[in-house]
Amino acid sequence: MSLNSLAKVLIRVANLYVGLHLPFEVLETEAGNKAYKSSCLAVCALRAATLAEPPEWGHGARSDVLSGETVQKTFEDATEANLPVKENKLFLFLRGQRMLTCIHYRPGHPFLSTISYKESVVKRTALLTLLLIASFLIAAAPLQNTAPPPEPVKLIFIHHSTGENWLTDGYGDLGRTLDDNNYFVSDTNYGWGPNGIGDRTDIPNWTEWFASDQTPTYMDALFNESGQNADYTRSLADPGGENQIIMFKSCFPNSDLAGSPNDPPGDYEDLSVSGAKYVYNTILEYFASRPDKLFIVITAPPLSDPTHAANARAFNNWLKNEWLAGYTGTNVAVFDFYDVLTGGSGDTLAYPSDDDHPNPEGSRLATAAFIPVLNAAYNRWQAGDTSAPPVGEPAPTSETESQPEAESPVTTSASGLIDNFEGAAPAGSSGWQPYADEHDAANSMVCAPVSDVVHRGANALRMDYTVTPYAWATCHLEYDAPQNWSATEGISFYAYAPQTETPFHVDLFVEGESYVYEGRVEGSDSWQEFVVFWDEFHRVEWEENAGAPFAKPEAVTALAFGFEGGEETLNGTLYIDDLMLDTLTTGQESSTPEAETSENEPEAQPATPETTESRPQGSPLSCIGNVALPLGLIGFAFFKKKKTP
Repeated sequence: MSLNSLAKVLIRVANLYVGLHLPFEVLETEAGNKAYKSSCLAVCALRAATLAEPPEWGHGARSDVLSGETVQKTFEDATEANLPVKENKLFLFLRGQRMLTCIHYRPGHPFLSTISYKESVVKRTALLTLLLIASFLIAAAPLQNTAPPPEPVKLIFIHHSTGENWLTDGYGDLGRTLDDNNYFVSDTNYGWGPNGIGDRTDIPNWTEWFASDQTPTYMDALFNESGQNADYTRSLADPGGENQIIMFKSCFPNSDLAGSPNDPPGDYEDLSVSGAKYVYNTILEYFASRPDKLFIVITAPPLSDPTHAANARAFNNWLKNEWLAGYTGTNVAVFDFYDVLTGGSGDTLAYPSDDDHPNPEGSRLATAAFIPVLNAAYNRWQAGDTSAPPVGEPAPTSETESQPEAESPVTTSASGLIDNFEGAAPAGSSGWQPYADEHDAANSMVCAPVSDVVHRGANALRMDYTVTPYAWATCHLEYDAPQNWSATEGISFYAYAPQTETPFHVDLFVEGESYVYEGRVEGSDSWQEFVVFWDEFHRVEWEENAGAPFAKPEAVTALAFGFEGGEETLNGTLYIDDLMLDTLTTGQESSTPEAETSENEPEAQPATPETTESRPQGSPLSCIGNVALPLGLIGFAFFKKKKTP
């Protein structure tokens, strides 16, 4: 039941209570029993208390001279004046000779009911009735606990520039204020996360975050992120574990919603009233599956342009008043950032800067308004169901899982991502390291994430190599403990090389064993997608059981990309991006960039300003299968190697 409906019920109860139990004095009446007359007194009293003056045509009128014709005309005038007329009934108040007359009239009905009261009785009854209603409302409304958490709680905020300003010390002060309230704050910004998902925070993008095949990967990274991407005070020590509170916000362009204010939810995501409702209805399913996390929706800030302001207001009202009406969980809350920044009355930005970013004053007002909302939401969530997802829907985690006893600990990767080269080194490793054959000083390898050519996101791994005849060079990722990848079927990645033809190999290592897959990037303008199953890696020829397919994905210790020299020296560059570990499917071409890239997602194209060569257009080729084993010394490289600068 809405608060408005509850108030109506309580008013009716209060009317009955006042009418039956409080003294009253009827000076003149033409109809009605005691209960009716006393209830009418309460209604008249309330109406009189809320109307500063009765209609002018009622002043000085006497109830005993009112005729049916006069009241009919009064009803018509009241209707035209938009006075309280409901269900063809009119309560009219006529003041005269220190009395108030209540007329209860229905058009066309032969019965006219008028009751007059002493004005002093009306005033006393109005006061008592209003006090009674207030007591009912106070008793019916549970008190919100706005105290901060007793212990530090990990919170992460997904945002762009407005959110960054809001967090920043001296601007919006949100980060510092959250810190003061026992929240250990981290945040994401442009360029963050797997597949550069941090770039995409418009309303239509939330389904990619919370309702797509990549959701487990994104949530694993999000729940375990502890970095800062804005300048705010963080005095609390990291309490450890995953982020418990997920705040997310779209920026002000998302208040430019097409459509009409009352549009119902649509059936696809776009930047419209119906599309936005579809998005939030869709992602609510994921929130319901994660009662162990608290999700805080921050409405998009307003624009200065009033063109679609009514749509933005209507959508945000729907979000805070209707979206969660049937939701039984306690782990979702909405903060109306939009309402604060419009000043609570208009529909456009009331605190502008040089553009539509809210200024420091508006940002700090939002901070003051937000903290009690967050604290109340947190305490309400803690008092409800905060259990982990049910069996069969495990929460993503990057922490070590228990495994059967072995000579060395084995960790399980819960994410399909091995590395997208967007940030820190993969967990449990020191990152990608270059190595080259030390028998010839001409051999070299330089490998590192760069931004000049990318498939998706902000960075890709670039390898620049020189390999003399029958020598080798590799870019090597070694884990501190063996990785259990047995839940997957292989790896996939995208590769691009600017030269005509680039042979390369991928190496897998377990304790005392080496396996290799050999591939080739053909000269083209495209990124090529490689999908390699575990049995397409084969034991190197100089080890026991040479040629045997790889069958130990539960014990991987290292992974490498490398090059082997033939009769001539090899020089070149190879880019690798979106290195994934997942359940794979053979014989399928990957989608084109148009199909896999959202409107606001960076195009999957290399950006190579220093060359005039044609750029890859992002149309990856179909999977490349296993080819011949490499020549002799590839695996030996890791037993006799030198690290290159």
